[in-house]
Formats: sequence, C-alpha cells, structure tokens
Amino acid sequence: MKSGALLEHLASSFTEPVRDPLWGNIFLSPGLEALASSVPFAKLARIKQLGPAHLVYPGATHTRRAHSLGVLHMARRLCMALVARGGMDFVSREGLDSFLAAALCHDLGHFPFAHSLKELPLAEHESLTARLVLEEPLRSLVGATGADPEATAAIVDQDLGDRGDREIRFFRGLLSGVLDPDKLDYLNRDAFFCGVPYGIQDADFILQRVAVGPDDRLGIEERGLMSVESLLFSKYLMYRSVYWHKGVRAATSMIKKAVLLALGEAVLSPQDLYGLDDDSFYASLRATRFAPFALAEAVFEGRLYPVVLDIPFDEADARHRALLDLGSRLRIEGDIAELASATRSRLDPLGIVVDLPEPVSFETDLGVMVDGGSRKGGRAPTLAFAESPTVFSPPVVAGFARALRRVRVFCASSQEAVGKAALELLGKP
Repeated sequence: MKSGALLEHLASSFTEPVRDPLWGNIFLSPGLEALASSVPFAKLARIKQLGPAHLVYPGATHTRRAHSLGVLHMARRLCMALVARGGMDFVSREGLDSFLAAALCHDLGHFPFAHSLKELPLAEHESLTARLVLEEPLRSLVGATGADPEATAAIVDQDLGDRGDREIRFFRGLLSGVLDPDKLDYLNRDAFFCGVPYGIQDADFILQRVAVGPDDRLGIEERGLMSVESLLFSKYLMYRSVYWHKGVRAATSMIKKAVLLALGEAVLSPQDLYGLDDDSFYASLRATRFAPFALAEAVFEGRLYPVVLDIPFDEADARHRALLDLGSRLRIEGDIAELASATRSRLDPLGIVVDLPEPVSFETDLGVMVDGGSRKGGRAPTLAFAESPTVFSPPVVAGFARALRRVRVFCASSQEAVGKAALELLGKP
C-alpha cells in the first residue's frame, strides 16, 4: 500500500484520546477503543505490571492495561516513522491494523504477579493471548478494528507459524526485538513509576533513526547507535536495580515455590492459573488451604524472607547447574534444611527458598545502516550490531549477563545456620 495512504490512516483514524501519565495523550481508533473497553482487556487493569515490586518500590502499582495502551502508542509511532521513510510500502492496511491490534492485545494472556510464575510448567502467555484473540468476544472486536484476527494472533504467538506471510514475519520482528514498542514502553514506564532514572529512553530520537533494512528487518542508522546502547544499558540497570532486586526476587521465588509444590501435588492444575488477575490468584490460593501457600500469604502481607546467601551464578559449577531444574532446586532446599538442622531442631524446608533467575540476553541482531541507510546508486551497507563501532562487544554483553545472574538463598528463621549450610552446599569450594 502506498505510504501516503498508510500515513493518512495512522494520522486520521486515531481520534479517541486516553490520558496517560507517561506519554500524555494516547490516541485510539474507535475500533481499538472498543477492544480496549472489553471485559478481557479490563482484567489487565487488575494485574500490576511489576507484580510484587511495589513491596520494594511503593510507586510500582501501574498495571498491564496501562502498559498495553503504551505499547499501542509506541507501535503506532514506530509505524508512522517507518512509513514516512518508505520502509513499509509492501504492507497492507489490514496487515498494519493487525499489528496494532497485536500490540494492544499482546499481554492479554499474561499471568498475575509479573514473572513469579515463569519457568513453571504452564502455557506461554503469548499462546494464551492468541487463544483469547481467536475466541469471542475478542475475535469480532479485533476484526472490527480492520485487523485479521488470525494474523493478529500469529504476530503475538510465533508457534502459530507465519503461513508464508511476509507481513506477519515483518510485524513479529517489530513487536519483539531490541527496539520493540513493548520495551520502549516498559523501560520508561517502570522507571517512571519506580522513581528511578535508569530506564528512561529518548523515544523521539530513536524513532528518528529507525528504518527497515535488508530482509524486512528493523535497523538503526549509525547516528542512532547510541540509542541502542542506551537501551541495552538501561535494561541492565533496570534488571539490577528493580526487576532482580533482592526483595523482588524474594517475593517472586516464594510465590513460585508455593505454586510449584501445588502443581506437583495436583492441588492446582495449570488450567486453574489461566485467566486470573492478582486478586483472583490470591483468592484461589487461599481457598485450597494448602500448607505451602503460607509462602504466598507472607508475600501478600509484605513479610519477605531475608537473604542469607548471595553469590554469582557459576555455570561451570555442577552444584549451580543443578539449580536450573526446579525439582532439583526443591531437593537442594531440603538438603540445606537438613544440614542447618544438625545442631538444632529440625528446620522446615518450606522456610528455605533458593532462587536463580532465568537467563537474560543483551545480544541483538539489529542491523546498523551506514550513512543513514541510503547511498546514491544503491542501498548503503548494513553492519551487524556486533561489527558496528559499539562498546557492546560480545565479551561486554556476556559480562553484563554474568554480573546480573546470582544464586540467592532466602529463609524464614535460623538465618545464621541456614546461611552457613547454604554456603557449604552452594558456595565456592
């Protein structure tokens, strides 16, 4: 579709304002406004974006609904920037609308309490989102925006395949990548509500420097390279100061252990955890009266276990590698309890929680376009990000990931004894 027609659609169809503390006015089309007013979307207003992080950062009570609207806002602005530069001439209006609907709906299947349930044997939230999009009432609401519900679901959930569709492949790369609208919103939004400066991005500058590069992949002009470096460094600082703060990790790992034990003993099934918000999740746990849910109860009441061991994760250490398996992690918690009980009364393993965050990556396949991405006589060369003049060389990227990932042990009581036992079982020989 010609750029002028796409730009006209992006400019004139978005007439319904929503006031946002971060971005100011976010404009929706009437169809997207109806979608954002639906019952499934309203549930996102009852899920805190950062889960238990408000126990550490009291301002972090913003919701998945606000974030989803912000992602739509950034997705629309990103498309306007790319269309203006002639990078989306192959895109249809239906494809564009499908992408914008996907941006708005991308978190509809998200679990409560942020990533507390990550790593558990549950369906991916992208898969749950796609199911919702393809069922009523959302299917009709998504279609009413001008989008194709099948394409919208496929953009969110890569497991659905791309049907050989160029637009689906392209929009997937926009929705999930280094400079994606999701990341541009959550880094800025999370920093804003936590009251920290680390996640703030110059979104205006970034949007001035993006372009579509070879193979329909998003790229950045060489002059905008520092904006990618800023985003990667901000991501590192937000993980270090907010997402993986020891208090946040205590809450996350306590809830995860409670639910893991419940799934293992069939007190809960995966289906019991789908479609919940924060309050209904809490109510579901309380209703079972399962003893390990005392861990979750403690989190809900703000009684976080203190940390008694905090050491870097060493992938070469077999003891640390064992922690990658959640079942092994439970056994190691039992071993720590037994060793710590040698000179005192028996400690309950339920009061000991070992935490190891999932891997986080700072690598990027973003192309860096030399000379602004164009040159007389043909396209200018595009460098791989790692080959560009950036401080984020592979060793630096690997160092960031290593520095963040730590093994922590939290406990409810007998802290000195548990700390010594944990050090003996998990610390450096």
